[in-house]
Formats: sequence, structure tokens, C-alpha cells
Amino acid sequence: MSTRIKILPEHLTNKIAAGEVVERPASVVKELVENALDSGCSEVVVEVESGGKRLIKVSDDGCGMSREDALLALERHATSKIASDSDLFNLATLGFRGEALPSIASVSRFTLATRERGRIEGTEIYVEGGRIKEVKACGMAEGTVVSVRNLFFNTPARLKFMKSAETEAGHVGDLLTRLAISRPETRFTFANDGRTVFRALNGDLKSRVAALLGNSLAADLYPVEFVEGQTTVTGLIAKPECNRSAPSSVHTYINGRFIRDRVVQHAVLQSYRNFLEKGRYPVVVLFIGIPAGEVDVNVHPTKHEVRFREQGRVHDIIQSAVESVLRATPWIKLSGVSVTPFVPPGATLAVSETRVAEVREVLVNYRPAPSPTRSLFQPSPSARPEPAFTMVAKKAEDTDETGYFSSLTIIGQFNAAYILCQGGGDLLIIDQHAAHERIAFERLKSQFAKGTVESQGLLFPEPAEFLFGEAATLKENLNNLALLGYELEDFGGATWLLKGVPWLLAGADYMRTLRDILEELQNLGKSRTFTDALEDILSRIACHSVVRGTHPLAAQEISALLKQMDATDFSSNCPHGRPVFRKITLGEIERMFKRQ
Repeated sequence: MSTRIKILPEHLTNKIAAGEVVERPASVVKELVENALDSGCSEVVVEVESGGKRLIKVSDDGCGMSREDALLALERHATSKIASDSDLFNLATLGFRGEALPSIASVSRFTLATRERGRIEGTEIYVEGGRIKEVKACGMAEGTVVSVRNLFFNTPARLKFMKSAETEAGHVGDLLTRLAISRPETRFTFANDGRTVFRALNGDLKSRVAALLGNSLAADLYPVEFVEGQTTVTGLIAKPECNRSAPSSVHTYINGRFIRDRVVQHAVLQSYRNFLEKGRYPVVVLFIGIPAGEVDVNVHPTKHEVRFREQGRVHDIIQSAVESVLRATPWIKLSGVSVTPFVPPGATLAVSETRVAEVREVLVNYRPAPSPTRSLFQPSPSARPEPAFTMVAKKAEDTDETGYFSSLTIIGQFNAAYILCQGGGDLLIIDQHAAHERIAFERLKSQFAKGTVESQGLLFPEPAEFLFGEAATLKENLNNLALLGYELEDFGGATWLLKGVPWLLAGADYMRTLRDILEELQNLGKSRTFTDALEDILSRIACHSVVRGTHPLAAQEISALLKQMDATDFSSNCPHGRPVFRKITLGEIERMFKRQ
């Protein structure tokens, strides 16, 4: 009788293993570059074509391999990095499973060329679909070159899950950014379709982070140096204003290995809890050094997850390390450097006291004119800080067709955030931010439906540096962003020139909004399109375009707001679903005071 249970052939087990290790081109680059770093190289060059679907080539100047070692490296579970089970708890290398090369070779046309240091010649091995086709000697520099062509050529089902070349190249760029940050002493070069995307020269951590995450961050990074027992926390953190809408800005490393760990991330976010609003993430680069026996990295094939022996202790150490810097708030410290005005030789700096007094008086009385592009309703130039409750007692201005909100009698403003009105025997409390947000949202929807959101050109184009994933998403959605009012021009690499912004955002933080939109677009699945996410994006622009928190309004501005509420659909709720107003009847008020 034949058995139903069978031992799978090697080529099939390799494909199964590849499903865990090789998810997309970035996964291949990760495994190959980690092997290069483990080889002790001083330079890594990564070249991809068509986002890595056509070609992935990783070259290094590391120790290389002999002919025998190169052949063994293509066998499953063959590695030079561990020899016994005790080695699993004292890992000092990025790779150790011995699965990457045979798994990658099983789903591609794979070439391994390597020359050991001190050898006269190298070895080249060609593998197709997991089967070795050719082994020969070759001339080459010391080190290793791995070429992966036609990834997933023999697994078409997996190939269907691949995204566009720009998106896949963006994932590769982000992956290399994380690896390059962890090794500032190693040179990194990344080229896509023959064009150099970035070249990171060896240097210190701050220069590496600034080069890869944006030179604009350089002045806003502050060092972390913290030691407790055998655990160390070092790195750089940015001031709270440099925040992002996604956790991808949190770069954390355990013993030099990039990880995504909930414990570590929670500790970082707890440190920033008094500085950031909900849903925002800081920009940090943290290296946690911990004895190898205190952390288990053998959790998942991707090696992104870890387990700590003393989880609570590690959490508290990381939190204390970050808080030690945040508590000092170094970003608000004055430099203390005084500036002496330039005086030409022979000249004297004699200015009459009367003129000085005149200038001082002008500066004291100066009130900047409100910008018409900042929001729909600005405080008047003469507005002063007002008490929590402001009496207005004015009826909204009459119009030809007076709507419900316009017919209300304005009582005043509470806490410079809520408008109090009377309508018949009812008291209405209006959330001015939510109302303003709804009006801006409906205006944006109307403009978009007519073809494009009104744009405001910038007097001087602003260079903007993005992560590679963000830049790839931007390139794919350039036309859609133009419809939203953003005018951008490719400046090379991950840098773009911002030449125009939505009119409503002209006086607001339009760069933060753009990054949030790109994050929203990055998270779109294959089943969702830009049209599906349009309302979420427009509501985000609307929310960022209006003034938040307390904001005194003059009676005329309140009247204008109420008139526009009458002209707005769905004015009872903001785009996020929060109520715009609450009504309290006279009966409810009388019951409060025991009058009924």
C-alpha cells in the first residue's frame, strides 16, 4: 500500500523556503547586503533594473569565498556563522540561517562570482531555478558579486503580487537607507536603471543620517548617550517638530541589526508622549547595545522581530535614554552668541535717542496684516488675547435668503474655540474648528470636481528631500498630486522641487501635509485606487488648512462663518465625523437649575 505522506523534492522545499525569505526584490537586497556586511567589506554597491524584477546586483570588497565554500553556500542550512546551538544566543552577525542564497537561487537566474583574499583567481557559479548549471574560474577583484536576474520567473503566481518598478525600487531604497544608517563606516552606492540614486560616503552617524534622511534634519538632530549596566542606548533624535505620520521614521537597531519591535517602539513613543499629538511619530535613530544572551533574534526568517529576556527593563532604559535628551529641550536653548554690527573703519555708530525711541514705538505697535491665504477666517489686526468667554451679543448679518445658522443670535465665544448662539429657545455651541474644516473640505471637493484644486505658486521653489519609498509614490502619483494643487519637479534622486501648493495651505505647513498624503498613497492596496482615497486626502488637506486650538474671532468673522455653514452640505459634521455643533434646549437648561 502506498503512503500518502511523501518527502518533498529539494527544488520544492527551496521554493517553500523562498516564500518566507524572499517576499519582493527588497528582501533579496536585504539578504545579500547583510551577507556583504558580514564579510567585513568597506564598500557595497547595489544595482537594480526595473525595480529589481529584471536585475539585482550586489557587489562588495569583503573577504570573498573559495570555490569549495561558494558551492557549499548554495546548499540549504550551510553557513559559516554558527556551528552549535549555543551560537544562536551569541550572534555577532546579521545572517546565520544559511537559507538566503539557496532560496533566492531557487526562484531566479542566479550568478555568484567570488574571489577569496590572497587567491589568484575567483569562482563563478550559475544557477537557474535552484539547479547549478555551470561552475568555472573567473578573473575578478577580491570580494563577491551576486547577480539575480528574472526574479520569480518560475513562480508566476508570486510575480503577480509585485508592484510597479517605481514602488519596488522605492522599497529597495528604504531598505538600503536602514542598512546604511547602521554602518556609517561603510560606503554605500545605490543605482536604479543605470542612474545613481545615492552614494553615501563613510563618515560619522550624523552626516550619514543627514545624507539619507535629509540635510534639513541636520540642525535638528541631538545625540543620545545613555548607559545602564551592560545596556547602552546611543544615536540621534530629532526635535518634536520634525515628526511624521508613519512609524517608518523610527529607526531602531539591536546590536547593529535593524528591528521593528513593539516594546522598543512603545518606549520611544512614551518618551515623546508630552510632545507629539496622537498619530504622529518622531524621527529617531537609536542603537541599543545589549549582551547577546539577553535577546533572541531567532524569531522569524526576516529577523525583524526579537524577544528580550527582561522586556520591562529594556523598555524603561530606552525610555529613560530618550527622555534624558527631551527633558533638556536642547532645541529651545539660545546659542548665547552675540552679533556685533559691522562698522566701517573711521565710522561711528551715533544714532539719536529720539530716533531710537521712534523705532521702538513703531515695533511695539506693529501688528502684521492677516494673510488672505492662511485660512477662511483670520482675527482682525487689532485682535487682542481675550478671556475664556467673550461677549458679542450680535445677530448674524441678514442675507437675501437667511439660513438657519445665519438667523442665529450670536452670544459670544467661549475659550476662543467655541461659538455660542441662541436660536429661539435653544442654545447652540459650535466647534469653530470643525465647522471651518467642513467648509474647507466642501470647497476642495467642489474645486476637484471641476478639474483641479486651486493652487498657489511659490515665489521661490523649495527643495524637498523624501525617503525613497515616498519619492517612488510621488513619481507614480505626480498627476494626481497636481490635481490636488501640488506642483512638483524631479530634482534627482529622492529630492524634488516644490513649486506650488494648494491655495488653502499656502500659509500652513504644506510640507507636512504632503508627506501625510504620500503616506496615505503608500498604504493603498491593489484593491483601492486614488479615487477611493480621495475624500480622506481632501479631508486631511482641509484639516491642516484651518487654525487649530484657540483662535479669537471678531463678530463679523463669526457671521461670515455662519453664512458659509448655511451654504455647505453636511454642515452638521466635520469630514472626520465629529459633530460641528450641539444644541441645548431651554427645558434642559431649566432642569439643570431645578426650575422644572
